[in-house]
Amino acid sequence: MTQHTNLNDPKDLNDLEDMKDLKDPAGTYDVVVVGGGAAGLSAALVLGRSRLRTLMVDAGEPRNAPSDHMQGYLTRDGMSPAEFLALGREEIARYGVDLVRDRAVDVSRGEDFAVELAGGDTVHARRLIVTTGLRDELPAVPGVAERYGRDVLHCPFCHGWEVRDERFGVLATSPLSVHQALMVSGWSDDVTLFLHTVAERELSDDDLRRLAAAGVKVVPGEVAALRIDDDRLTGVRLADGTAHDRTVVFVAPKAVPRTGLMERLGAELQETPFGAYPVVDPTGRTSVPGVWTAGNAMGFAEQVVHAASGGYRAASAVVGDLIMSDLDAALAE
Repeated sequence: MTQHTNLNDPKDLNDLEDMKDLKDPAGTYDVVVVGGGAAGLSAALVLGRSRLRTLMVDAGEPRNAPSDHMQGYLTRDGMSPAEFLALGREEIARYGVDLVRDRAVDVSRGEDFAVELAGGDTVHARRLIVTTGLRDELPAVPGVAERYGRDVLHCPFCHGWEVRDERFGVLATSPLSVHQALMVSGWSDDVTLFLHTVAERELSDDDLRRLAAAGVKVVPGEVAALRIDDDRLTGVRLADGTAHDRTVVFVAPKAVPRTGLMERLGAELQETPFGAYPVVDPTGRTSVPGVWTAGNAMGFAEQVVHAASGGYRAASAVVGDLIMSDLDAALAE
């Protein structure tokens, strides 16, 4: 039986160090893919099948690592994120894609792209696909980080079916949390919106009417902690000491895009309510010639299936770009 690397297991993460010896660190790859999640793996698969010399740099920090399963990906519904990534790594290896377990810490652009790795190597590439994703910054409420991905959740499309008809709480951290409370009401008739750091006056009349129509109860006051009994979420405790029985809490993490490499390259970014992301065309091409992006590196709402699609799209555009570039160079000679 094939042994899959489990990204949730520190031991298995260490096992990936075997991949750290580059075959030819001084050589130039056709493409370096930075980021080994669904977007990066999908891009690497297309590039490998297109006979391009490709390197994937994977720091091993998938956004969905806290989750035991992922949903809504046709034929992969319910699969663990760790197994999904392990299968992806096996697939790209069939097509000669190099994989290094390391972190890209700097990048510069001259005749090609020079990507500096934390381990000391510098790798070169004609084209670059950045799929570094984002990290979720959780509300600083005791119990939230510990339960995240279990019974503290953020996305009803990812987890709503599994917790349907339970007693939902929604922890408000901005007026946008009203939208989250309205959305999750599609999976349960028992939803309470805890205003937490949001003042009731910040809710519009339309917000209040919609919440009432959805049957969502609104509770003002700061949440002090989650109540955990026998390793299960059982309630929410407010700062005034009052408690509310809840079995699931939805939160809206603050998205922190990993745009360091893009900023070093001078890519144009655009501000959104969920952070600043690169300006891209429909293929994921950024404002920096030769650089594409996909997955959560280009937007907050990219689910695994979207990320995989975006990686495919970016890679196919890169393949076409390199073929035409080489043809133009040959004609010029």
